[in-house]
Order: sequence, then structure tokens, then C-alpha cells
Amino acid sequence: MTTLENKVTTQHLQRSAYLYVRQSTLRQVLENTESTQRQYALKDKAMALGWSEGQVVVIDCDLGQSGASTTDRAGFQRLVAEVGMGRAGIVMGLEVSRLARNSADWHRLLEICALTQTLILDEDGVYEPGHFNDRLLLGLKGTMSEAELHFIRARMRGGVLNKAKRGELRLPLPVGFIYDDDQHVMLDPDRQVQQAVRHFFETFQRTGAATATVRQIRREGVLFPRHRVGGQGELLWKPLTHGTALHLLHNPRYAGAFYYGSTKCWKDINGKVRRKMLPLEQWPFLIKDSHAGYLRWEDFLANQERLRDNAQAHGLHPGGHPAREGSALLQGIVLCGQCGQPMGIHYARQKDGEVPIYICQRAHYHRAEKTCQTIPGRMIDEAVGALVVASVTPQALEMALAVQNELEVRLKEADQLRRQQVERAQYEADQARLRYMRVDPNNRLVADNLETLWNEKLKTLTNAQAEYERGHLGDQQKLTAEQRQQILKLAEDFPRLWHNPKTSHRDRKRMVRLLVEDVTLKRGEGRVGVHLRFKGGAIKELHLPLPLPAWKLRKTKSEIVRLVNELLGECDEGEVAARLNALGLRSSCGHTFTRFRIVRLCENHKLAKRSDRLRQRGLVSARETASLLGINISSLPYWRRQGLIIGSRENLQVGYFYQRPSQEIVDRIRGRTKVVSSGTQPSVAV
Repeated sequence: MTTLENKVTTQHLQRSAYLYVRQSTLRQVLENTESTQRQYALKDKAMALGWSEGQVVVIDCDLGQSGASTTDRAGFQRLVAEVGMGRAGIVMGLEVSRLARNSADWHRLLEICALTQTLILDEDGVYEPGHFNDRLLLGLKGTMSEAELHFIRARMRGGVLNKAKRGELRLPLPVGFIYDDDQHVMLDPDRQVQQAVRHFFETFQRTGAATATVRQIRREGVLFPRHRVGGQGELLWKPLTHGTALHLLHNPRYAGAFYYGSTKCWKDINGKVRRKMLPLEQWPFLIKDSHAGYLRWEDFLANQERLRDNAQAHGLHPGGHPAREGSALLQGIVLCGQCGQPMGIHYARQKDGEVPIYICQRAHYHRAEKTCQTIPGRMIDEAVGALVVASVTPQALEMALAVQNELEVRLKEADQLRRQQVERAQYEADQARLRYMRVDPNNRLVADNLETLWNEKLKTLTNAQAEYERGHLGDQQKLTAEQRQQILKLAEDFPRLWHNPKTSHRDRKRMVRLLVEDVTLKRGEGRVGVHLRFKGGAIKELHLPLPLPAWKLRKTKSEIVRLVNELLGECDEGEVAARLNALGLRSSCGHTFTRFRIVRLCENHKLAKRSDRLRQRGLVSARETASLLGINISSLPYWRRQGLIIGSRENLQVGYFYQRPSQEIVDRIRGRTKVVSSGTQPSVAV
């Protein structure tokens, strides 16, 4: 192992010395002042090794932050960044646990220090991470620091689990329960609260659905109790909501059971805590009949089964925001223009497949009120898809790149201003620290005021540094020449990919979400307002006509009705149908025309029939003509062929209509007709 003098070289002294100060909680900051002073005292060690006072940079913005993760530790992130850029000659911390209690974060810092030849100093000595022996020792210290945190948590967790195993762990209670003086769970002695809870479960037993229960209780005008904060505090009486109803139905406490561990918690890659509800059979602690309840355990299980059946019947499945397989293009990004809430999807089956319908029923689910609005989705999806394809053009992309260049210039100016804000905040925090350090400790009035001022300056510095880091990381995302060419080529590939029948609905949704932030729909009188908000902040509004109802879609076009009315003046119904078919016209349902369809069309549109039109022209029927001539009706075709009477055929079933014969024609026909004995048919004279 090299000596201390050989470790600190001129190269290290040319760079700054970084002192990292941290306490895990605010309580430790206030009470463990000796530990904080020991950490600040390491500055003297750096000066003893050859660094000047101006070269020592103190990073203490993580006071009150846990070292288990880098999340929310802006100071540690800044330290790693400075080391990575080669600005640090030495990193100082009272012990390894001050820097990190997570092996991954600790070893990552060691790797960066080894690459940049940065030393590490703690209370025991100076280490060079580039040397194997020092690196091994530092690794062991980091592992022990993480293990120490694990042991602390394990002891605390063990006590909690031991109490939970006995059912004695004190947890916030739902409305309807309280703790007595011996910390035992009992029913709320308030009779009104008990009656409200019992009435809720009795109503659910009658209605069989949470939404119906909320609707019934709201219709009755009954208010429901709830605590202001986490099962404690003032009791408030508010109208029942759907969320409260589900909480009561899913809570085993109302069946007299103690439970713990119903959720699984973990941290994602960003350090954010995630929670997942576990099935009832996977709960580690579930003690039935632990205290008095409002239900039997069998009734509670029956309620859970009924809720599952209701959810499956209505298609209420969690996780609707990611792109799914359905054909609704705006699924997950569509908002209601009436109430501002996300809209759901419903699919209606038609002859040509499933048709999406956007429906806002949040008020219906939560407050048992009327559905906000329902909008057919096919024409909206087609319009939005066409707009998205039209937006990806070479001109639009070139303009976007030009705007990107202008933004990069402005971002540099903004970055400089943010850096100046950090420098000013750092100076003010340093000045507040110096004033606090110079004050007489016995003068508590002045010391307390200076300490408060120092904390405010540290908070301001932390906010300024966090704002600078966020802005600086975002400003570094610049486009290369190759990326610009790929973006311009996208104008050719995007429409082809969009219209490719092999492209799935899910992929089209993902493409839309790359460009569109959200879409707001608002139904008006015969129209739908479509408000699109693109990722870059641009806004586009469309006004689309609503699809016609089924009865209007099946209604015959006015042009065809007008043509039929004209043709009936010279043709019968069968001839009209033949002419329409010859012109290539079809009915509203796409069928060819027939005599029956023409007759029905005349009846529906109040058109005069062929027979009525002929009577209006002065024609009479065959029976009336035969009566006027005094002959048998079967003789009319003979006299028509002879040219004495003129007829026009109404249709194949009814026959001809004739012009009213004059008296001369009547006399001629009667004169040429020999009438035999009464009751016999007339015969024609030869």
C-alpha cells in the first residue's frame, strides 16, 4: 500500500476537494449536531493535505435525506457529476454511509473515481480506488454500510410483523370502528355511524351492485360518514361516492377480520415506490373474527364474488391507458369536453365488424348520475388518422428542425442564466453558514435566527441546483446530422406504414401517441368538436358531422323519390323499377328496385299512385268503361285493337285505363254489338 504522501499528488491538488455532508433525517440534523460538526471538520483535513480553503467545495444540500438511494439526493448526483467530469481531486465523507448505503451507488462512485484518478477520504484515512487493496477495503466498507441499514430495517420490520402475527398491530381503522382504552378494536359507539354502515351493506344486498347502491343511497338523500385524515380526526358527512363504496366492500375489517400485507411494494428503475394489490389468498396475515364486525365472513366473500362478476360483465379491467389491441385509435388519450375526465371505450358489433364508441361514464360510476356523453368513434378515428399522416410531411419536418435549431440557441442562454442563479444561491448559502458559524453559541436568540436563515438559503440552493440539473440534462439532447436525415426520410415511410394492412391497431395507436398528447371530444348539435393537442404544443381543432341515425341512413334519397314521381306519370310501378335499375340506381339498403319496393316507396312518401294519376287525366277503369259502353269487360281488348277506344296500362295486375268514350263511340259500339238474351255475354256482330 502506498503512503499517504505518495497518494496525494500535484495532479490531485490542482483539482477541487469535495466535502459531502449528509444526515438521514431532519430530526438527526436538529439533534445530532455533533455528527454534523465532525463532517464539516473534514475540511481542515483537506487543507492539511495541501488544498487551499477556496478549493474545498462543501455539498450539504442532502441534509435530511436517506442514503438508501440516489433518488431526491441532488447533492450526491452533483458530486458524481463533478467526479465524472474530472473536476474533483478528492472526495471526503465522514464514513462510507454518509456517501451511500446502497452498494450499487457506492461501487458506481468507486468506478468513476478510479477512472478519473480521484481520491476518497474518510475518518480513517485516504484511499485510491485505482489500487486493488484500497478498492477492496472500500468495497467492504460499502457492503457493511448497506448491511447495517438492512439490520436496522430488519429489526424494525420484525417488530411490526410480530405484532401483526398476533393481530395487535395498530393501524388506521375504516369508518365505523374505533380503538378503546386498551387498544382493542370496537364498533363506533356513535349510533348514527353504525346505522349508516349497516344501511350501506343492506342496500348492497338488495341491489347487488356498487353503482346501484350509490344511486339508491343518493336518491334517499342519506349522507355517509368519513374521517378527515386516515381513519382519524373529525368525522365528516358527505354524499356517498363509488370509490368509498368499493373501499367498504373490499375491506375485510367490516367482516371482523384483521389483515396486514395486502399490497406488495417495490421500487422501479427510477426509485419510485410501486404498489400492487395481492389476491386475498396471498395475504401473509389474515385473522378472522379478530373483533366485532358488520358482516359475517361468508357474506364478505360473497360480496367479493359478486363484485368480480359485475366487473367482468361491464368490462371494467384495470390498466386501460397502454395501447391495446382494439380498433379505437384514441384509446387512453381521449378526454371528455364536458367534464374533462378520460373517456372509456365501448365496441358495438355491426355487419362490417366492431365499431368503437367513446363514452364518458365517470359520473355514472362514481355518483350514479347520467352518462356524460357518447360519441361514435369511427369517423373521429379516420379524421385524426388522416390528420396525423398529413402532419408528417417534408415541409413540416424541415420547419420542426429549424425550430429545433432556434431552441438550442435559446437553451444555451437559459442554461447560462440558471447557472448564475445557482452561483448566487451558493454564495448566499455560504455567507449564511459563515454568519452562523461565527455567532456565539450562548447567544441562542441570534443563533436560532441565523440557523433558520441558513436553512432557508440551503433550501433555495437545493431548488436552484435541482432546477439547473433538470434543465441542463434536457438541453444536452441535440440532434445529429444522421438523426436529421432519418427524420426527413420519415415523411416517406410514415404514410406507407400507416396504410399497410399488416400494421396492427396497437402499432397505429403507438404512432399516434408519439405525435399527439391528448384529444378532447365535445358533442354538439349534429356535430362533434375534436380538439387535438400535439406533443410540441401545437393545437388543431376539427368539427365533424355526427353519423346519421339508422332510420335516416335507410331513407331513400330525395333524388330517387323525385325521379320516381316523374316516371309514374308515364310508367307503371314495374316499368319504373326497371328504368331505375337500368340507370344503376339502388335502394337505401343497396338492393335492386322491384314493383313492390316502388309501391312501398309511394306509400311512405305520400306519392300519388298510378291509378290516381290516370284518373286525374280523365281516364276511367276497364270496369267503368265497360259499363259506359254497355258491353262485357272481356270485350274491351277487341275494341281497343279496333281503335275505337284508347287505353293506357296501369300495371300487369290491374290492367288498362281508358279514355272516356264519346257518345258517338258509344253508339257505334252498341250498334255493332248484338245483345243476346239476358244473362248471356254480348257477342260482336260480324
